[in-house]
Amino acid sequence: MKHKHHNLAQKLRHALVYCVLLLPMTVWAVALPEAKAAGMVGEQPDGYLGVVKDSADAQALIADINTKRKAAYEGVAGKTNQALDVVEKLAGERNLNKTGPGNYIKYPDGSWQKKK
Repeated sequence: MKHKHHNLAQKLRHALVYCVLLLPMTVWAVALPEAKAAGMVGEQPDGYLGVVKDSADAQALIADINTKRKAAYEGVAGKTNQALDVVEKLAGERNLNKTGPGNYIKYPDGSWQKKK
């Protein structure tokens, strides 16, 4: 019985993490879509943005957004009693899935490819 309770609690924590992670995306909604569409930046499996085409604008955008993402992830980790790396991985999965076709995503081998 204790095992079933643990699994339910873990599923509830993951669901809460996903819900809370949806909120901060609006903070970066202005410049990020344009940067993704231009192929400057892309989503990575670790929950953070990466530079696809290096430029000062891309570096500045990524520094700003990744700082905000990390703060949001730390907040979620604290509220849900999850390790930061778990929250980052869940956010990375969500961000990769939400990224539209034609935008860049980073594969585990380190290559950048346009999402189909």
